Amino acid sequence: MTRTLDDANREITRVRQMPYGLARTQAAERQVRLVDAEGPDAARAYALSTLVEAYQWGGEVDRSFVAFARLLRWWDEHPEHFDAQDRHALFWSFKWMVSALADFPTVPAEQIDRTLADMERRYALAGNGMDAVAYERFAWARQRGAADAEAAYQAWVATPRDDWSQCEACDPGDRAAWLLATDRVPEGIRLIEQTLAQDPSCASEPADMLSYLAEAYLDTGRPRDAARAHRRAVAALAEAESDMVGARGRRIRLLARGGQAERTLRAIEADQQYLTGGDTPYSRLAFSRLVGAATHVLRPEHGDHPLRLDRVPAATVAELDDWLRAQAAELAARFDARNGTPSESEAVERAWRTEPADDVLDLDVLPRGLGSAGATGAGAAGAGSPAGAPAGDPDPAPVDEVGAHGAGRGTHAQHAAPDALVAEAERLVAAGDPEAAAAAYLDAAVAAEHAGLLADSGFAYAEAAHCAQVLGDDDGASAGYAAAIPRLRAGGLPPAALAPVVVQWARAAAATGDAAAVLSETDDLTAALAARLDAPPSADEDRAEALVAREQAADRRAAADLEDAAARLLATLGGDGRAQDAAARAQRAAEAYAALGAPADAAHAFWLAGRLHDGLGRVDEAVWHLESAVEGFTAARQRGPRGEAANDLVDVLRRSGQDARADELARSLTS
Repeated sequence: MTRTLDDANREITRVRQMPYGLARTQAAERQVRLVDAEGPDAARAYALSTLVEAYQWGGEVDRSFVAFARLLRWWDEHPEHFDAQDRHALFWSFKWMVSALADFPTVPAEQIDRTLADMERRYALAGNGMDAVAYERFAWARQRGAADAEAAYQAWVATPRDDWSQCEACDPGDRAAWLLATDRVPEGIRLIEQTLAQDPSCASEPADMLSYLAEAYLDTGRPRDAARAHRRAVAALAEAESDMVGARGRRIRLLARGGQAERTLRAIEADQQYLTGGDTPYSRLAFSRLVGAATHVLRPEHGDHPLRLDRVPAATVAELDDWLRAQAAELAARFDARNGTPSESEAVERAWRTEPADDVLDLDVLPRGLGSAGATGAGAAGAGSPAGAPAGDPDPAPVDEVGAHGAGRGTHAQHAAPDALVAEAERLVAAGDPEAAAAAYLDAAVAAEHAGLLADSGFAYAEAAHCAQVLGDDDGASAGYAAAIPRLRAGGLPPAALAPVVVQWARAAAATGDAAAVLSETDDLTAALAARLDAPPSADEDRAEALVAREQAADRRAAADLEDAAARLLATLGGDGRAQDAAARAQRAAEAYAALGAPADAAHAFWLAGRLHDGLGRVDEAVWHLESAVEGFTAARQRGPRGEAANDLVDVLRRSGQDARADELARSLTS
C-alpha cells in the first residue's frame, strides 16, 4: 500500500532520531528504496538528505557522494518537491561534500575546484549568503598548503555570517586554529578564551578548541592553565558526538610534550582504533601525525616500553613510532600528489621534529600516595592496597599531620566541621569546579577522620576520587577509592553501601594497574552479599517484612552492579580468557538486573556480553545477546542506546551473511 506523505515523513523522522551507525544507515537506505518504489515524490528530498547525513556521520563518508549527487539532480529536476527544510538540508550538505572530497586523495583537485564553483553558483542563484562558500575556499586552501591560504582566511572572516554559516562555537574555533598555526598565538588564545566565556556547545565544541588552548598555554609558559584546559578538554571529549580525532591526537601530543609518559601510553592504547579506522584518509593522516609527534618525543627514554595494541603491528613505543611515520609519509605523499604542493609531507617532517615542552604538566588532582601513613594526605592506599594494608583491613592508617592535599587547607581542615567542608565541596561541584571540590572533599575526609567519623571520611574520599575521575586523573581517583573502602568498612557500613564505591573504582582500575585489587573487592563483597541473602532470619529480629524485603532487594542490586563492574573491567583489560569471563559475568549481571525489574541495566549488560561474544567469534551468542539488548532498551524506551545496540547487531548480521534478518531489524526500528 502506498504511503501518504505524512506516513513517509514520520518514518524518515524516526530514522533521523537514531544514533549514527549501520542501523541508521540501513534504515535510511530502506526509506530511499521505499520512496523510489512507492513515492510520494514529495518525500524523496527528505529521504535522500537523511541518507546523505547517515553516510556522512556514520563512518561511510565516501558513500555520501552518490547520495548527494542524486539529491542535487532531484533539485534540478523538481525543485517544487523541496520544502524550506529540504532546501536548507541541500545547501547545508554542500559544505560536507566539499570538505569530504578534499579528505580523499583519489579525488582530483580539479573536481574539488569545480564543486566549489558549483556551490558558489547555486548559492548565488538561491540568494544565500556566501559565508559557507568563503569558509570552504579557505579550508581547501589551508589543507593543500596554497600560497593564498591567508588571503582566503581574511576573505572568510570578512564575510558576514548567514543561515549557512558554521555554528557559533565552530566558527571561532576554526579561526583560532589558523591563528595558532600561523604563529599568532596570543591572538588565538584570546579568541578561544572569549569564546569559552560564552559557554559554546555543539557536536565538536568546546572539546576541540580546549585541546588547542591547552597546548597553546603549555607553549607560552602557562603549565597550570594548560593543565586546567586539558582537564576541561577531557571532560568535554567524553560528551562529544563525533570521533574527534584532532582533539584526541592533540591530547596525546600534549601529554607527551608535558612529561606525562604513562598517561600518553594509556591514551594511545585507548584510542588505537583511530590509527587505522578514521572516517577518511585525511583523518587517519592527521591522527598519525599527532600521535607520531608524541611517540617521537617519548622514544629516546621510553622506546622499549611495551604497548597493548591489537590494531597495528607494533609492540613497543619505538615500533609504533616507526609504523606511524611510514603510514603518515605514504598518505602525505598521496595527498601532495593530488594537491600539487609538498605541504602534507612537510607537516609529517615537522611532527617528527617535535620537542618536549619547557614545563612539565601536573595533572594529579589527588596525590597518588593518598591515604597511606606518611603521605601527603589523610592516609590512602598504594596500588591495590587500601590504607597501606591488605584489602579488607578494617583499620585505616593514621592521618598524617601535613594535611589532605596541597590545594586544601591541610592541618586546618582537621579542626573544621566536616559538614561545613562537605557543603563547600558540594557548592564547588555545583559551580562547575570539580578540581577545587576534590581538595575540599579531602579536607572533609581529614576532618571527619579526626572526629572519629570513619564512614563520613570514607564517603568524602570517594567523592574526591569521583572529582578526580571526571578530570581524567585515574591514578588519583584510584587512590581515593582505595582510601575510601577501608574507612567505610571500619565505619560499619554493610556491603551494599560499599558496592557503589567499588563500581566507580573499577572504572579507573584498568588504566592504573589496580584491577587485581578491585576484582578482589568485588568478589569479597559479592560473597558477603550472597551470605546475607542466604542467612536465615535472626531469631531476635523483629523487623517489618517490608523492610527486610527492601534490604534484600538492595543487596541483590548491589551484587548485580558488582558483577557488571567486574565484567566491564575484565573486558577493558582484554585477552580471550578475560573476555570469556567478562561475557559470563555480563550475562549473570543482565539476568540479575532483569529479575530486579531493571530492563535498561539488563540491556546494557546484554549489550556488553554481545560485543564480547562477537569479539570471540561466537556469532550465535553475539546475536542472541544483542537482540536481548535491543529488546531491553525498547522496553525501557531508551531510543539512543537501542539504536547503538542495533548498529552492533546489524554489523554482526551483515558480516555473518544474515542480510534478511538485518533488513527485518531495519524495518522494525522505524515502524
